[in-house]
Amino acid sequence: MSNSAVDITLLGRTYSIGCPKGREDALRTVAREVENQLTTLKSRTNNLSREELAIMAALNIGNELFEEKQKNKQYMAQMDERISLLQSTLETSLVERSRKDD
Repeated sequence: MSNSAVDITLLGRTYSIGCPKGREDALRTVAREVENQLTTLKSRTNNLSREELAIMAALNIGNELFEEKQKNKQYMAQMDERISLLQSTLETSLVERSRKDD
């Protein structure tokens, strides 16, 4: 798959980013979210450099990702538990039915 360049602007600076074809909208959406994080941080702490703002935004976004991964793990564990219960219930029902047919 070939790449195309997508221009994004963060804190007034434009960057040209290589992006796989078909993923441009996703990159723009992510860039808007990063810009929102940077703008929010900048408004709260005017004395941080661009680098410090970028690090803080990365940590905030990383924390959000971590929390979502934790939620996903919990959900998957719940689903595994429910699937096991369903399998057990089905096996029990099949054994009972088999006994009735004998």
